[in-house]
Amino acid sequence: MVKVVYEIVPHDGGWAYRFRDVYSEAFPTHSEAVEAARIVAAEQQVGGDSAEISWQDESGKWHEEYADGGDRPETEVIDGQMHFPPVDTAPGA
Repeated sequence: MVKVVYEIVPHDGGWAYRFRDVYSEAFPTHSEAVEAARIVAAEQQVGGDSAEISWQDESGKWHEEYADGGDRPETEVIDGQMHFPPVDTAPGA
C-alpha cells in the first residue's frame, strides 16, 4: 500500500505542509498548517468511483489500467517527532 506523508515545515514566512517536494500554501500559524494537513490527509481516505485510466510515465510511454476507487493510500501528518492522525471528515463527525 502507498503511504502519503505530509510534513509540517516553515515556508514563505509562515508554515506549510509538504509532500515530497511540493508545498501547500503558506499559513500564518503552525496550528493552521497542521489542521489543513490533517484535513487533506483525511480527504485522501475518501474513495471514489472505479474507472479505466490512462497515464504517461517519465519516458513518455502511455499506460492504461483499472483504478479501484476504494484503493486509497495510508496517510500521516508529521511535525518533527510529533505525529497527527487525520481528522475525521465524514458527514456528521
